[in-house]
Amino acid sequence: MQTRRAESVAAPTPQTSIPVVNSYTEWDPLEEVIVGRADNACVPRWHPVLHATMPRKHWDFFRQNGGQLFPAETRAAAERELDAFCRELEAQGVVVRRPEPVDWRETFSTPDFGPEAGLYGAMPRDLLLVVGDEIIEAPMAWRSRYFESRAYRPLMKHYFERGARWTMAPKPQLGEESYRPRADGDYDAQAGRSVITEFEPLFDAADFSRCGRDIFCQVTQVTNRFGIEWLRRHLGPDYTIHELDVRDPHAMHIDASFVPLAPGRVLLHPTRVPRLPAMFADWEILTPPAPTVPAAHPFYFSSPWLSLNVLSLDETRVIVEAAETPMIEFLRKHGFEPIPIPFRNFGSLGGAFHCATSDIRRHGTLQSYF
Repeated sequence: MQTRRAESVAAPTPQTSIPVVNSYTEWDPLEEVIVGRADNACVPRWHPVLHATMPRKHWDFFRQNGGQLFPAETRAAAERELDAFCRELEAQGVVVRRPEPVDWRETFSTPDFGPEAGLYGAMPRDLLLVVGDEIIEAPMAWRSRYFESRAYRPLMKHYFERGARWTMAPKPQLGEESYRPRADGDYDAQAGRSVITEFEPLFDAADFSRCGRDIFCQVTQVTNRFGIEWLRRHLGPDYTIHELDVRDPHAMHIDASFVPLAPGRVLLHPTRVPRLPAMFADWEILTPPAPTVPAAHPFYFSSPWLSLNVLSLDETRVIVEAAETPMIEFLRKHGFEPIPIPFRNFGSLGGAFHCATSDIRRHGTLQSYF
């Protein structure tokens, strides 16, 4: 096994102190993290964005239950798993922060749409993009997520008061001009048939994956090229944003297709990413085994490939779904130290360990890995 050495941009000295917010990669040693909440998780109301992304077998569930809380047993089971996840993170030496509880059933309206209900505060990775000492709130494309930042506002003020930069991308209008419904349901973001238009910058933070100076992203049903270009200009010349070719017609979020685990090593979905840029020529491409989720398990928002949605604590330790024995054995075979935690019930809400977190501080500096 070969590990690519990084080219240091700002080599630390013994006197260097790590800012309270500091994260450049998906694998530097994790020191502080935000973990979401599942309490009061609300079923989103039916909208073209759901038509474009959700598994067909759950469409009736969304149509019938939009604006109501998820079943109590689903929320309770997800919360138990989140609590166990937090305990394990703390046992591994990581500081854990949680967003505020919010009743997401409360309706709201804007001059451009409404009334609308919320979604949840379960997936901080979707909303918060941490680059260096900056936290960027994403301009998300779902109306139900318009005020999701409410749950994180006390934490954002906490980090700002301790020296972090805090930025909100342009707040979208999310009027009718932002959507392109297709009656035939033939959506494919890579082929130019996304449900969202280029009317305004839109992106979910989870469509970006950080490898130091290089950040990788995809165009999806929640991220448009306007949003990618806004972020490219905002971050400036210290970073290069690369758009990957990800073959998933209903794509939303890159972290179940492309998952960097360490310098020179990336976990890649076996079919969704047919080729990587030439810059990955000397990287080790790890193709994982198929997931083992029972067919009857209700993954309302996603495919079973949440098995890829792991969280790296450093270049060796990786938190992984406890029931995914093939994935655990695969990671161990390739020299990683998997930490199994049951998380399948949380998966019913649309994410796993990477989605459920936003890493606020990792012990590392800005480097180039290519």
